[in-house]
Amino acid sequence: MEVRETALPGVLVIEPAVYRDDRGWFVETYHAERYAAAGIPDHFVQDNQSRSCRGTLRGLHAQRRLPQGKLVRVLSGEVLDVVVDIRRGSPTFKRWIGVELSAESFRQFWVPPGFAHGFYVLSEWAELAYKCTEFYDPSDELRLRWDDPAIGIAWPTKNPLLSEKDRLAPLLADAFDLLPVYGD
Repeated sequence: MEVRETALPGVLVIEPAVYRDDRGWFVETYHAERYAAAGIPDHFVQDNQSRSCRGTLRGLHAQRRLPQGKLVRVLSGEVLDVVVDIRRGSPTFKRWIGVELSAESFRQFWVPPGFAHGFYVLSEWAELAYKCTEFYDPSDELRLRWDDPAIGIAWPTKNPLLSEKDRLAPLLADAFDLLPVYGD
């Protein structure tokens, strides 16, 4: 397993070892001790899976009082996975990172608590699985506009397929008082 740091402290790209032979392949997608040694918590409380068609953009999502850390991977297809630092007072506040994740690459993305997460589907269909450090709580949900110019994410589309909630999400400036505080 190779773990790469990114320009956002705590946000990691994980390249698991893939063992291939004539029968196919084997990959270890999670090992508590190895991941904890890399800085990823060893306590997850919920696993989620989603399937979306080409052109779908889900995000930007976070939780306010109980921020979730997410270990994200793609089971089928390909996505552009994006993380934004939304922690008020952070030296990297409003900065974002995007990484292509695919079933073929086996690459994973660690999204620490305090960061918003979203993805855009590049393939005909994509299925994602992610482990969460906190339970999903609809009353704690925080959504931000996918195309907020204050963040400036370079999405590969100007017209994605969005849920109604994501389409109506506020700009970062309008949700500022709801954002987590750096260092809390």
